Order: sequence, then C-alpha cells, then structure tokens
Amino acid sequence: MSTEHTVRAWLRERGAENIEHPGGTLYAHLGRVHDRLGALGHDPKVQLAGLAHAAYGTDGFDRSLLAVADRAVLRELVGERAEALIYRYGACDRSRTWRALPGTRQVWDRFTGGVHELAPEQTGPFTDLSIVNELDVAEQDPTFVARHGAYFRELFASWAPLASPAVLAEARRVLG
Repeated sequence: MSTEHTVRAWLRERGAENIEHPGGTLYAHLGRVHDRLGALGHDPKVQLAGLAHAAYGTDGFDRSLLAVADRAVLRELVGERAEALIYRYGACDRSRTWRALPGTRQVWDRFTGGVHELAPEQTGPFTDLSIVNELDVAEQDPTFVARHGAYFRELFASWAPLASPAVLAEARRVLG
C-alpha cells in the first residue's frame, strides 16, 4: 500500500470522515488540498503534508486528529519533511504570522508561543499550502469570496515573492 493510501486510512481511523468542514467533511477537504497541490506541481512530500495538514488542528480549525505531543506517530506515517510542514502549518498563529511573512519568513507557533524562521526550502511549501487550503474553502463556501476575498487577494499578492507562480495564478482564478 502506498504512503498516500496509508495516510488516507489513518485519517479515516481518526474520524476525519465524520468531521464537518466546508464542502462536506474534513476528509474530503484534506483530499482536495492534496490533489490540488499535486496538480500545481508539488512533490509527493508536500502533497502528503496537504493530505494531513489539519492533523494537529489549525488556527482556523480547532479540531485535531492527533495531539502535538504525539508528533512521532505522524512523522512515522509521512516522513520527517512532511510532518515538519504539517506541524508548522497547524502551529501557525495566523494573526502574528501572515501579514509579516514576506518580510520576516517567520512563523509564530500558537502551541509554544515561540517563533520559527522558515528555511528557504520551507517557505514555498508553507506558503503554497496556506494558499491552497484557503482556496479550497473559498470554492466550497459560496459566501467566502464576498466576505473574505479582498483580504485574501491582498494577502496573497504580498506573498508573491514566496509562493509558486502556479499557486498564485490559481488564487487569482478562484478569488478574482
């Protein structure tokens, strides 16, 4: 069985199919994020991070599938690189991180209160995962763009030096 299939089975075991999320269930959302990251050119490790990006919950979605103290479980499933991206994404304190990210490359950790500077090879995947997640929500929630479109258009434009051209083009398509 492939790692992707193993992670999908793990997500189902953890109840992701029974957790409501825009567009149906958390499980469906995670799958769409995984698939879009692949379609936009990301490698399998980034795609796996997309598939399990909400394992620890997120600043915008407080349901978790695994306690942060049990990171080794997820690391064994997806590998160190993918788990590190999942952790960083889930730990991100959006109010302290997102606006400053282009200038600082720092992610504030909502679990520890600390700050982590993204290495150059981490910046693109973190930014693209963050954008792709919001794009999926935007496509699933018919009121999202009217309520939040201007904010995300401005934010993602400021992230242009960090994000991949394919993801930025997708953001323009989805958000207008």
